[in-house]
Amino acid sequence: MTIKTSMLALAVALTAAPAFAEGELNLYSSRHYDTDDRLYTEFTEATGITVNRIEGNADELIARMEAEGDNSPVDVFMTVDTVRITRAKEMGLLQPVESALLEEKIPANLQDDDNQWFAFSKRARILFYDKNDVENPPMTYQDLAKPEYEGMICIRSSSNVYTQNIVAALVAHLGEEATAEWARAVVGNFARDPQGGDTDQLRGIVSGECDIAMSNTYYFARALRKDVSGLSDSIDMVGWVFPNQDDIGAHVNISGGGVAANAPNRDNAVAFLEYLASAQAQDYFSAGNDEYPVVDDAPLAESVKALGDFTEDAIPLSDIADNISAAQKILADAGWK
Repeated sequence: MTIKTSMLALAVALTAAPAFAEGELNLYSSRHYDTDDRLYTEFTEATGITVNRIEGNADELIARMEAEGDNSPVDVFMTVDTVRITRAKEMGLLQPVESALLEEKIPANLQDDDNQWFAFSKRARILFYDKNDVENPPMTYQDLAKPEYEGMICIRSSSNVYTQNIVAALVAHLGEEATAEWARAVVGNFARDPQGGDTDQLRGIVSGECDIAMSNTYYFARALRKDVSGLSDSIDMVGWVFPNQDDIGAHVNISGGGVAANAPNRDNAVAFLEYLASAQAQDYFSAGNDEYPVVDDAPLAESVKALGDFTEDAIPLSDIADNISAAQKILADAGWK
């Protein structure tokens, strides 16, 4: 059974007694991709375990888990950024998982030091530009602060977790003072106030509203694979750069999950996480949603492969999470809306 509901309905459901069954898995997920249906269906076909899914905003799902306490029915919590999966851990909402398979398959920098969460897919946060107007595109994140790019940059708002993550990563690498100076200069180079999602930043290049944009790779790869309105028809005019290939590497975001602290179906939950690291699931993360798999030998979808090879930032994700508060202050002080 797949459950998609509003948070109002979720709040009402708090008063209902949860039903548990030996062959079930209760999943709270902020992944919002319809294509994930196949992922869960194949897990059920392989194991006989039925996935009961509730999707919603990650902050609201975390609040729900906290409110439910010991009576929470959730077995696995999944989200699409380091910040919120780390917050769930810090709030005591997750538990350690001892799994030789996960330890073997998931790179050390893409899992929690205490084995409370693991990454299962990646998306690089890179730079895109108008090939017709930008002769010398920025080659590093730091280059976005250069005066030559004044009035050219489209980027997401300071409240967006992707923005906070990249700034937190820069804090970890460059320090707070240098990152604050960078953020102020980038704000001065905005083509418009931050607005919309990553696809909107890419559409801004096509429409001529901006010449340079930052986006996660899977939004662009998706437009290579299928028609995305306002982008795919003119995608040949958009070039891309994997930043910082000579030093820190390109920043990556993750989609990850962990076993809930009070999981009533703990064994099923561990089995589900191990399934997400399987060759079948890893192939689907790439083929179904244009993401990068985390397992080294997993194949890449043609849409992802078209972007080319790159060196990624190998910073432990926990270091990024540790600097989120500093990043938020830097963004606010810089006037990054």
